[in-house]
Amino acid sequence: MTIAYRPVDAAEPGQVEPRGVEPDGAEPGEPGSRAATLRVLRAPAAVDLVGAEAAAAALLTALGVDVSTESLRGTPGRMARAYAEMFAPQPFDLTTFPNDEGYDELVLARSIPVRSVCEHHLLPFVGIAHVGYLPGARIVGLSKLARVVDMFARRPQVQERLTQQVANWLRDNLSPRGVGVVVEAEHLCMTVRGVNAAGAATITSALHGHLRSDAAARAEFFALAVNGLAPSRS
Repeated sequence: MTIAYRPVDAAEPGQVEPRGVEPDGAEPGEPGSRAATLRVLRAPAAVDLVGAEAAAAALLTALGVDVSTESLRGTPGRMARAYAEMFAPQPFDLTTFPNDEGYDELVLARSIPVRSVCEHHLLPFVGIAHVGYLPGARIVGLSKLARVVDMFARRPQVQERLTQQVANWLRDNLSPRGVGVVVEAEHLCMTVRGVNAAGAATITSALHGHLRSDAAARAEFFALAVNGLAPSRS
């Protein structure tokens, strides 16, 4: 079977390679499996570690830091490698399975770690994401929800865009009846400089489908995501 790459969106870093659906009775990729996998790759970007190290040294020197000392001599290189690592998500297989039992309630992964970098100051923001969906014809391997968050977090970001990108990507690639994403994070650009608001947290959310249009479903999602408790249905 010929496989073609399909870009998700020009503004988003992931692209997806469909890998097919196998028959019943086997693991993904093995004869007899009904699991479908999508190979998720980030569009490649040229990384010049030598140039980045030189630029880091120039920045520190311009700020009055002496990088010739024994303890700081390797710092520009460490800076360059650290940012390269923070901006490089790992490819992964988005594995989905048929929803044979017709499960139609919320699936929610809470407290997924979020580690990203503010694109305005290049300082980290860290926190957690709660990602949920109402299944349609297929369900997704739960660990892949964390992989999707990581894919969009590993780049210069703003939290609002990150939240929306995760929700949009799951909507477009999983075709669920609804998607909800909540991100809560502490931004070092706000807590260690400027206003120095230590301990301040920022919360963002994005909803699609039934979780956006139905008030009861929306309330249940937020109650479970934020508090871990379902609202009363009486």
